[in-house]
Amino acid sequence: MSKIKLLLIALTVALYSCGGSDGPTYPLDKRYWDLNDYENVILDLKYSYEADEQKPTLDNPETRAIVEKLVDQQNFKVVLEDQELGLNYRNDIAQKFFDTWRNMNTIYNATDRQDKYLYEKEMLAVWHFGLALQLDYFSLGTQQNLEGADSPDDFQTRNVINDNVRRLIGNYMIYLDEVDNEDAYSEQGLKLFAEGLDTYFPKLVETYPDANYAALKKKAEALVNKSESEVVKKSLNDLVTLLTPEPEDQLAE
Repeated sequence: MSKIKLLLIALTVALYSCGGSDGPTYPLDKRYWDLNDYENVILDLKYSYEADEQKPTLDNPETRAIVEKLVDQQNFKVVLEDQELGLNYRNDIAQKFFDTWRNMNTIYNATDRQDKYLYEKEMLAVWHFGLALQLDYFSLGTQQNLEGADSPDDFQTRNVINDNVRRLIGNYMIYLDEVDNEDAYSEQGLKLFAEGLDTYFPKLVETYPDANYAALKKKAEALVNKSESEVVKKSLNDLVTLLTPEPEDQLAE
């Protein structure tokens, strides 16, 4: 066992309450993980495992609960969607969760000698955690901008809000880049990727129905032609349809 691993275990073992006797344990007895829990768990998952040592996975009954807790969206929703808490406080927590999620993205992105993802299920679960998180994160930012404005309709306020929505759409478009990595996925992984398209992109459009989705639609259309997965193609086509305005009703002659 490396010195780094021994040090990390020594630093974190006192904070964790569940797990094996020969390695780090995790606070699985807590109903919700807070930011401190995430900091400690991510530190362990990123640095306490040797290159040839398997990290917690959803397929391993002994470690499944760790991953499920890591990507449990209720961990952030319990705070960000609590109307009894102050808006500024929730925005601050949302920003910290967003930074935490970006750090989580590097935990499960390893590939093997054939350039296949070693942890595709876990990696996509982290992705989906982030897609859901961003809907709350940017919504809170919009609310904060509106509350701090002299008028919700003034040019500067609308410009800031529109810029935030563009950033959110741009972040969602990054998820589509995984189509370029189709060869790294198994068929099951591609189905999970498609489920992300089917679940979170409609929620994005529902939340911001009047946003400009031209760039997202153009990218989805291009990827339909590039993808070799039928299940991914279907989800991309559904997204294109969702982003295509319905023609105006023709007046009867």
